[in-house]
Amino acid sequence: MSPAPGMHAALDGGVVVRVGGPVVVARALRAALYDVVYVGHARLPGEVIRLESRDAVIQLYEDASGVRPGEPVHSSNAPMRAELGPGLLGRIFDGTQRPLEVLARRGEDSFASPTVPRGAAPPVLDRRRTWEFEPTVEAGDAVGPGDVLGVVDETPAIQHRVLVPYPLSGTVSNVRAGPLRVDEPVASIDRVPVAMLRSRPVREPARVARLLDPDTPLITGQRVIDTLFPLARGGTATIPGGFGTGKTVLEHTLAKWSDAHVVVYVACGERGNELSEVLAEFRELVDPLSGAPLMDRTIIVANTSNMPVAARESSIYTGITLAEYYRDQGYDVALLADSTSRWGEALREVSSRLEEMPAEEGYPAYLPTRLAEFYGRAGSVVCLGRDARRGSVSIVGAVSPPGGDFSEPVTQHSLRLAGTFWALDTGLARQRHFPAIDWGRSYALYRLDDWFDREVAPGWARQRQWALDLFAREHALLAIVQLLGTDALAPPEQIVLRTGRLLREDFLQQSSFDERDATCPPAKQFLMLEVIRRAHEAMSAAVARGVGAETVTAVASLAEVGQMRSWRPDETPRRAPGLAARIEQEVEAL
Repeated sequence: MSPAPGMHAALDGGVVVRVGGPVVVARALRAALYDVVYVGHARLPGEVIRLESRDAVIQLYEDASGVRPGEPVHSSNAPMRAELGPGLLGRIFDGTQRPLEVLARRGEDSFASPTVPRGAAPPVLDRRRTWEFEPTVEAGDAVGPGDVLGVVDETPAIQHRVLVPYPLSGTVSNVRAGPLRVDEPVASIDRVPVAMLRSRPVREPARVARLLDPDTPLITGQRVIDTLFPLARGGTATIPGGFGTGKTVLEHTLAKWSDAHVVVYVACGERGNELSEVLAEFRELVDPLSGAPLMDRTIIVANTSNMPVAARESSIYTGITLAEYYRDQGYDVALLADSTSRWGEALREVSSRLEEMPAEEGYPAYLPTRLAEFYGRAGSVVCLGRDARRGSVSIVGAVSPPGGDFSEPVTQHSLRLAGTFWALDTGLARQRHFPAIDWGRSYALYRLDDWFDREVAPGWARQRQWALDLFAREHALLAIVQLLGTDALAPPEQIVLRTGRLLREDFLQQSSFDERDATCPPAKQFLMLEVIRRAHEAMSAAVARGVGAETVTAVASLAEVGQMRSWRPDETPRRAPGLAARIEQEVEAL
C-alpha cells in the first residue's frame, strides 16, 4: 500500500470511539471516502468506507486487537495506491501490497511467529537497487501520455517500458541513461521530473486509448478449453466447482501454460499450504515461452485465509491494478483470482459489522456491482501512446460455492458477467477425470472460430461443432442406457457412445504430470480431434453396411487413439493421418 506523494505531510487527526473486529469508528476525523488512515498508537493501516455526520467508519487491514477508544487516528488525505515500477515481477505481496519476502527476511533472526508484523510498512520497491535504463527519446522530443521514455530489462522474459504518466505531456529534457534507482528522475518533461517509480489508485481503472473486440484466443494448452470453450484475450472466465474438483489446480495450470506474457495470481482467502506449493513449483518450473523460471513473469498477491479479512477485500483491486500496469506497456496479462467467493465472504463480514441490510444469503446488496466493477476492468485495448501498442487483461475467477450449489449468489452473478463458463463437476473429479470441466454445462460466448480457422487449420469451427453435437447426442443416450442398458440402443447409437468415450478419455482428459500431455498446442488438438472424427465416420459407415457394432468398436487400431496424448507436437502432423488411415482400413475390411 503506497502513500501518495506528500501523504505524511498533511495529517488530519481524529479519535477512536468504537471498535468492532476489523471495523473502527473514528470521530472528528477529516477524511474523504476511501482515504487511507492510520489507527492507534501502532499506526495500523485502514480505509474509510463510510462517512456519517460526525464519524468516519474505517475497515482495518490489520488485526484490531489492542486498539482502544480514545486512541488517535490520522488520515493520509489520499486513497489506497499501488506502487509501480521495475522490480514487481517475481515478487509476492499481501493484499495491501506489502512485500512478504522483505518482511520474512526481517524476521529470520527472531523467535516471533511467522506472521506479518502489525503496522509494518516496508517500501514495495527496493530504493537501493539500480536498473540499467536505456532511453528511447532524446532531448527536444515532444511526448504525451503513454509514450515510451525508455526500457529496462526487468527479467530475462520481460522488458519493462517506462511510460509518460497521464496526463503529463510536453518537451523532453535532461534525459539520463545508465544505472538508476527507481526514485531517480530518468527525464524531465517541461521541467517536471519523471522517475521509473510511480503510484496509481487501486480502485480506479487505468485510462486507455480504445477498447478492442476480443477476437483472439488466450491459448491455454488445455484441450477442453481451447477446443470446446475458449477464452479470448481480454475476456473473462469463471470456474465454479465444489470442494476437490480442481479449481486451484486448473488456475495453476493456466498460469504455467497459457501464452500470456505476465501472470498475476491473486490468492484471495485460500489455504496457506496451497500457496506454498505455488511458490515452490513456480520457482522450479521453466517457462516454456522464455526458458527462464516461471516466476520471472509472475506476481503473486497473497491474502490467505488466516490473514486479516479486510485486506482480502483489497487484494482483488491490488491485483487488477498491477495487471493493468503491465497491460499498458503492451503485454497480454492473465489475472487469476482464487477465489472470488472468499472475496465475497470478506465483503459479507465487513458489511455485517457495519449493520447493513443483508441481501441474498447475507451478502451485501452491492455484491453484483462490485463483481461487475472487477470483471469490467478486463479487456483488450489500444494503450495510450503514439505507437498504438496493444495489450490485454484476461480475468479468470474461481468460485467456491458451498456444497457445489451453483445457484448461490457469487456463482450466479459471476455467471452473468463472465464470457466463458467452465463448470467443474464433482462426479468427474471422483472418476479422476481432470480437468473436471463439465462439457454439458460449460459454454463460451466469444466468437473465435474465424481466428482458429485462419491461424490453426481450416475446418476448425466445423470440427468443434461436430464434437459438441456428438456430446449432446451422447448425453441423451446415456439417460436411456441407465434405464435399459446398452443393448437397447441401435447400432448407430452404440457407435455414438463409443466415440463419446474416445472423446472423453483420449481427448478431453489431460495429465498435468505427463510432460508431453500437460500442455497441447492447438495444431495438435485439431489433429487429435480429426483422427477421432474420421474414426467415428468409418465406424458409422460400417454399421450402415450391416457390420455389428461390437465388431466395429473392437478393431485394434482404436486402442492407439489414446497414445496420441504422448506424441510430440512436431511429430503429430506425420503420425495422425497415418493412424486415421489405418483405422479406416481396418474398419472397411470388416
